[in-house]
Amino acid sequence: MKIKSLAFQIFLGLVCGIVVGAIFYQKPGVVTYLKPLGDLFIRLIRMVIVPIVLASIVLGVASLGNVKKVGKLGVKTIFYFEVITTFAIVLGLLWANFFQPGAGLNLQELGKADISSYLASTQAIESGGYMKTLLNIVPLNPIDAMAKGDMLAVIFFSIMLGLGIAALGEKGEPILAFFRNLSGAMFHIVHYVLRVAPFGVFGLIGVTVSRFGLASLIPLGKLLLCVYSAMFFFAIVVFGTICKMFKIHYIELLKFIKAEILLVFSTASSETVLPQLMEKLEKYGCPKSTVSFVLPIGYSFNLDGSTLYQSIASIFVAQLYGIDMPLSAQISLVLVLMVTSKGIAGVSGMALVVLLVTFGSVGLPVEGVAFIAGIDFFLNMGRAVVNVIGNSIATILIAKWENQFDDSKRLIAIAEE
Repeated sequence: MKIKSLAFQIFLGLVCGIVVGAIFYQKPGVVTYLKPLGDLFIRLIRMVIVPIVLASIVLGVASLGNVKKVGKLGVKTIFYFEVITTFAIVLGLLWANFFQPGAGLNLQELGKADISSYLASTQAIESGGYMKTLLNIVPLNPIDAMAKGDMLAVIFFSIMLGLGIAALGEKGEPILAFFRNLSGAMFHIVHYVLRVAPFGVFGLIGVTVSRFGLASLIPLGKLLLCVYSAMFFFAIVVFGTICKMFKIHYIELLKFIKAEILLVFSTASSETVLPQLMEKLEKYGCPKSTVSFVLPIGYSFNLDGSTLYQSIASIFVAQLYGIDMPLSAQISLVLVLMVTSKGIAGVSGMALVVLLVTFGSVGLPVEGVAFIAGIDFFLNMGRAVVNVIGNSIATILIAKWENQFDDSKRLIAIAEE
């Protein structure tokens, strides 16, 4: 690995963060000085996410030309997302039932984390119901949706705006030129932001390890092993099988996006790589219109790692409290997760909020989430990676499904890497 490569620098930041966090365990100075580094990097990335998603989807939809083409691509995309995420939920339930991660644990020996902020988000969602959540996908004010980072509303508005510009024909070209320039400018900003990525990783992981300590992983080690083994199985067997079926070069793809995978793992956030992942997949052979349409939508609807984790966590809490969940209850859990894992994808702290809403819907004790919240960052590192790999595969798959994947560009990209 080249010393100057982004992947190596991120790995170095990760290792240094773990070492510093472990040495200065529970020392307040670590949070004081390192937390701003991580927060700054995350804020810089989030600063460009909404403009990039807006510009990319507008350009992608406008290039498709009409509602029929957008609808055809949308149906294929959502169909694939629904099938693969449902499979992830079912696999998670089977995995948890087999390995029993919550069996034999003493509640009194486990530490609890504060989940009051997540409960507030949950109550706001439950007060409106799922129908209101679906209605909120259509923004009353698109500018307000962008300001709040409400990605589902931004995606909906972007699709409608792209269709409107496409309907203008040549008259819409000046507007498209604006979005092309906006997209280009944002991607240049991303390249600047990535220069501080190793410092951001150092800050994020350093603060997490110093706050919770590596020893905090021991009581819930069985849950960690269960979740990571399930994710490893899903990434190798399930993704491997899909790639085999659609003739996607899986190992080659993983090597091609290794820097992005490492960055996601280190920051426990898939948001950090959305802009550069779009660039790489386009370079790899996917048409810009497909990348611009599929990948941003996948970030809200195709969360394979998150849904896999949520189903395992649900059974874990049931086992922790000695609650019997017969087949009928687990089928209900699958149906609830199919809705909750997508309907509130734009909420901050989504995974824990989804669990709280899900637990309330199926009769599990919501306070069980507090036992998981303390190690959620470490669990999120793995599920964010699976989410990113899954969305990368989905984008290539849809491009191949549409007979638009350019294999010659792939070969050139791999040769240059």
